[in-house]
Amino acid sequence: MTLGLSTELAAAIAAVVAVAGAVNGVAGFGFAVVGTTALATLVDPATAVTFMIVPMFAVNAALAGELTREELRVCGSRFAPLLVAAVVGTVAGMALLDRLPGAPLRVLLGVVSLGFVATAQRAFPLPSLSRARDRCFVETPLAMSAVGGASGLLFGATNVGVQLVAFVRSCDLPHGLFVGVVALVFVGINGLRVAAAGALGLYPDGSFALASAAAALPAVGGVAVGKRLRDRVSERPRRAVVLGLLTLVGVRLVLGGAGLL
Repeated sequence: MTLGLSTELAAAIAAVVAVAGAVNGVAGFGFAVVGTTALATLVDPATAVTFMIVPMFAVNAALAGELTREELRVCGSRFAPLLVAAVVGTVAGMALLDRLPGAPLRVLLGVVSLGFVATAQRAFPLPSLSRARDRCFVETPLAMSAVGGASGLLFGATNVGVQLVAFVRSCDLPHGLFVGVVALVFVGINGLRVAAAGALGLYPDGSFALASAAAALPAVGGVAVGKRLRDRVSERPRRAVVLGLLTLVGVRLVLGGAGLL
């Protein structure tokens, strides 16, 4: 797992994380899936997943800062089972990361990206979420633990937390609070992932870790731009931009992983 950072690649990575940050700032989600899948078209998929961990932490920390102290306390208590189960699943997914071949992982990232688009368009509703819309179900520790564990496993291996985002969205939170809660969940998970990545040997050397940390700067800058645009952009354009990017990147990853590009 190496990066081989040239000037051109560094500029491309900065552009990728800045755009992904702007998308996240506007929509409240999308940084991980847009950034990781786009980066996986430039470097090895496993490298992309690991490289994005620190920028993801920084981006979500910036968004979680929008929550008040009372909201942090209430939401932290309310979603504790989801967070704990997601952490356990995520570490398990990260342990599998170095064992997954590059081409199949690239295809998996592409399929997950396209699946996210299909789910968002309600073409293929996720079975668990149709039940989760029943408030009596979504608020139970069992439901949050099941979704958190399964989603964490996928998230650890791909950086894609589709189920986690969709589960929180099913709780009918106002958009601003939804953004903050999703960020809070991912701050907790990604904070532990930084330590887990080091323990599992996923950072090949110090320069890789420094480059990942440096990428947090354009990522947070992109979030700041996105946050300023959030109230000026309606729901439909927000969805169109996110889903359009994910469709293009998903198709490229599937074709590339299959050896057709």
